[in-house]
This record gives sequence, structure tokens and C-alpha cells, in this order.
Amino acid sequence: MWGFFNKNKSSKIKDYVEQDATLLDVRTASEYNSDHIEGSINIPVQGIDAQMDKLDKNKPIVVYCAMGGRSGIAASKLKRNGFKVVNAQSIRNMRKNLK
Repeated sequence: MWGFFNKNKSSKIKDYVEQDATLLDVRTASEYNSDHIEGSINIPVQGIDAQMDKLDKNKPIVVYCAMGGRSGIAASKLKRNGFKVVNAQSIRNMRKNLK
């Protein structure tokens, strides 16, 4: 999970962003408030089940966190609930894919 990032995933992230994807930051509110990607929304991974109804199932979602662990958990939950989602893993990887 951590550290593994391939070109196919990078391409998928760029495709989703071009489709006006929801950028979902699943870090804590304090992490989000100290630094986040412009235009992203924050739903900490601990609250993803309770707040999933705030997300649009008709829009792709790109999920990220600090290192990839929490985003992996969130991405799995979202996929199981019918969302079109890709896990960008870390905020660093997410930023690379927005260039």
C-alpha cells in the first residue's frame, strides 16, 4: 500500500480530475487546516461511513491522506458503496498528479 504508485494509477487520477472529480482529503481536520489541496473537501476517515451521503455518486472521487493508509481504507469503503474512486495515497502523490 505505502510507497507503491504506478503510471496507470497516475493516468487514472488525471482522467478523474479532468472529469471534475471530488478531491477527498481523509486526514484529520487539523491536518487539513494546516495544509490541503485547493478545492478538496475534508472528511476524516473515521467519519467516512457517517458522511458518505454528502458525496455525489455520479462524480469520480480521488482520495488522499498523509501517507496512503487512511486513503486506502476510505477508498475501499467508498468502492463497496458504489462510488467510482481512485486512491492517490499521499498528499505528495496527489500534488504530483495535479501538475
